[in-house]
Amino acid sequence: MKKILILLAASFAAAAGNSQELPTHRFADAVNHFRMDHDKGSYERYRPDQFREIADNIVAYQNADGGWPKNIDMLAKLDPDSVKQALAPFRRKSTLDNSNVYTQAEFLSNVWSLTRDTTYSGSARRAFEYMLSTQYPNGGWRGWDVDAVTFNDGVMEGVLDTWLDVLEGNPIYAWVDDVLKARIRTSFDRGIETVLKCQYVQYGVKTVWPQQSDHETLQPCKARSYEFPSLSAGESAGLVMLLMRIENPSPEVVEAVKSAVAWFERSKITGKKIVTVSVPEGLEEDRSIKRDRLLVDDAEAAPIWARFYELETNRPFMSTREGKIVYNLCEVPAERRTGYAWYGGWGNKVLKKYPSWLRKVEKKSGK
Repeated sequence: MKKILILLAASFAAAAGNSQELPTHRFADAVNHFRMDHDKGSYERYRPDQFREIADNIVAYQNADGGWPKNIDMLAKLDPDSVKQALAPFRRKSTLDNSNVYTQAEFLSNVWSLTRDTTYSGSARRAFEYMLSTQYPNGGWRGWDVDAVTFNDGVMEGVLDTWLDVLEGNPIYAWVDDVLKARIRTSFDRGIETVLKCQYVQYGVKTVWPQQSDHETLQPCKARSYEFPSLSAGESAGLVMLLMRIENPSPEVVEAVKSAVAWFERSKITGKKIVTVSVPEGLEEDRSIKRDRLLVDDAEAAPIWARFYELETNRPFMSTREGKIVYNLCEVPAERRTGYAWYGGWGNKVLKKYPSWLRKVEKKSGK
């Protein structure tokens, strides 16, 4: 509701002729990856209030299938054709990976809500068609690194959150007609059914979700060399937040949430925190890396969770690029230690929201 009120206020202000800034933080992952190949200061960028120029950029980068290549800074003042041509052919392909496609559709719909320019709603519709057409018969969507039902990098969560925004009547999607909305409803229901089926059962007890599940068995599977079949706290937190958004959850959804919250409670790590420390001279194992990440004691720290937990033991673990499993952060080589989120506070938002969600559910069920 808060998001809807903000967007309505933006629409009214725009009608009054005031300049507007649209949020661009949803492109942060793509921007970070883009800057790995392009120095931050080597190109100019549009300001957030230049939303038409940003939207025109997004339209220009769109592929014929309705999607976009990943890891492009949509705010960059660069020629889109030149940027795409500089990519390796397979990098030009559309993908939902790294918060892609649904974020562009959201931004374009925001701009349409302010301008009513059908160029932007038309582009967003093509993005929706891409999202609908790439859903697998099992109800899932794949990412980039492996052909599997993908929760990593918010692929499943991102699409389903967008569908829920449409179905809840978010005004930026007022351009969606009834026929398209019905298709989105079907897609959403199939996707949620898949999410529920992929929740891992550990010795008869439902827990949380892996980064990706096999298309056939819906069991956890491996992706990159350092991403083993496991329980993933980061991806699971986003999925639980999604399930708690459903207005009238089925008994199956309620059970899934309760089981996941119980897992977050028993799997949290207390009295520890991750700190990033500056190392101006560079790390001994790699002088080009000027910082390090450490797991340190702190009795006052908020709970944290490991990125990966073993499927059978629930033991936190990490891994090297070569595919070796280790159990201490200091055993991870510097490049992976500092360049990957091995620990995080993901479960805190779940545990904070859960009590009010549960009261609401129990009130509706008469308990």
